[in-house]
Amino acid sequence: VGSGIFMNPSVVAARAHTTALILIAWIFGGLVALAGACIFAELAWRRPDSGGLYGYMRDAYHPVVAFMYGWTALLVSQSGGMAAAAITFAVYFQPLTGLHVTPWMSAVAAIAILSAVNCAGVREGGSTQNVLMVLKAVVIVAVIVAGFVGPHGSAAHAAVATNLHVGGMALFAIVGAALIPVLYSYDGWQTAPFIDGELKDPKRSLPRALIWGVVLVVFLYLAITIAALRMLGPAGLAATATPAADMMRLLVGPVGERIVAAGIALSTLGFLSNQILTSPRIYYAMAKDGLFFKQLAWLHPRTHAPIAAIAIQGVVAIVIALSGRYDQILNYVTAMDFVFFGLAGFALVVFRRRSPETGAGGVRMPGHPWSTMAFVLVSAAVVVNTYVNFPADTLVGLLILFSGVPVYAIWRRRARVRA
Repeated sequence: VGSGIFMNPSVVAARAHTTALILIAWIFGGLVALAGACIFAELAWRRPDSGGLYGYMRDAYHPVVAFMYGWTALLVSQSGGMAAAAITFAVYFQPLTGLHVTPWMSAVAAIAILSAVNCAGVREGGSTQNVLMVLKAVVIVAVIVAGFVGPHGSAAHAAVATNLHVGGMALFAIVGAALIPVLYSYDGWQTAPFIDGELKDPKRSLPRALIWGVVLVVFLYLAITIAALRMLGPAGLAATATPAADMMRLLVGPVGERIVAAGIALSTLGFLSNQILTSPRIYYAMAKDGLFFKQLAWLHPRTHAPIAAIAIQGVVAIVIALSGRYDQILNYVTAMDFVFFGLAGFALVVFRRRSPETGAGGVRMPGHPWSTMAFVLVSAAVVVNTYVNFPADTLVGLLILFSGVPVYAIWRRRARVRA
């Protein structure tokens, strides 16, 4: 659960216009996320202790594909997302506390402090993540309650755009545009398998966490969307950039806006903590394979945390935050993620062909192979749709992605020389 759910419902409403299409976008996005979670649940069952998506790419295809994923994660998707979350937190931190601290200082401090917490070990990092999760869930539930018990909006806000008569490709384009913020809001479930090597029973706990975690998130997101539609209506929801704050203000006055601001700050910290907790395990796996700096594979003897990997990720995130270029990265994070989501879906097809039977108690993707291939096609459609809407940013993301090929060749040659 990130900060996007506090704002993205208005973006979806502005693109989808009607109550029916708004709900269709959120429901379809939830089904895509749930399908992805089911695919990753079986992958986690089949490939425990593999480091998540990095290991799936390596074992299903070739180490160069895995390296390209890790390379993109470090320079774009994971570190860039951390930088954006830290800056968003800093924007809300000063008004909430009244402290005269510049935003860049708050952002750097947030990254540094949470990185230090996660260096203490996965238990400490997980406990911090759990506390932040509970606090922001309380705020989300408060917004949902406000939407259902508060007054309806004005007649203009409650009006439904019933005069929207489109069909065919136009309707497809509308829903496709609305799906971009929806899928970005649901994004994040793929990071759970990164820490499979530090779990006591990953074959049992990871599939359960993935599936039930996504189910609960979909329930929360649908509930807050329905609550916003009830209080503001589709037109009013589309007209505001801060729907959650508007809902709380209508119910309890100005104090409601401060509650939502606190919720957004907590959500950004929770997202930041999640990234710091899980992502360094990618670079640890790369180093363990001899494809990155060997220091990143070092584990602290007491905490068993990959401290060097956490540190280098924190440094990259701080550099991105200070450069102010993180806003561009957000445009193609979704596209880069779904490139590898689609490859992960096809990786399940590869693993099934290699080992058709999972044995008693195995986790299986329902409706495979048709459901899995449908997810692969949806992932490809998301990438194409993002390119159509943001061609320049998507091309930059692809350039960073494919720049991993020559870098991989250099590290591979170094590994052979050492051998």
